[in-house]
Amino acid sequence: MTSNLDELPRLLSDLYQIVERLETMAPGRKFTPDGHLVGSIGEAVAAYAYGLELLPASVKQHDARAASGIAVQIKLTQGQAVALSYGCEHLLVLQLDRKKGFAEVYNGPGAPVWLLIEGKQDIGRQRQIRLARLRQIITDDTMKLPQVRSFPAVLPRALEAAGVEFIAENGVVQGYG
Repeated sequence: MTSNLDELPRLLSDLYQIVERLETMAPGRKFTPDGHLVGSIGEAVAAYAYGLELLPASVKQHDARAASGIAVQIKLTQGQAVALSYGCEHLLVLQLDRKKGFAEVYNGPGAPVWLLIEGKQDIGRQRQIRLARLRQIITDDTMKLPQVRSFPAVLPRALEAAGVEFIAENGVVQGYG
């Protein structure tokens, strides 16, 4: 199901460069990609960075399958929490900061996370968990999905135009000087 994702880093860079331009043209307005777009970006980035095979979009509970056969639920947020509707075999949570890029928040079994939130009041079937709480859950490194590629840089061209160097391998941002 997953097609060639080699173009993903450039296309994400283009998308967020357009967002930057729109926000410059309309001061005070936010053009933050959200909703389905962010979810799909998260799934594509996870497939790219972790070598996952994406499942059809309508599959309940899981978004991808790892080479090992593990079913994976993928969540991407630009905020401080994610929402889950169902328990899952493996949960991969990523956070996106437009200036800093992508970061892994949680990469491990879904059961410990679901146990924390299954009794919570749901909001339209979804139960939220804060990223800070996810970071506190200890998982054995052997249970993590291996990352096979670096995360794509989000704004390298926009940063370069502003005189800033972005080193995609480690997410370092340095001013030219």
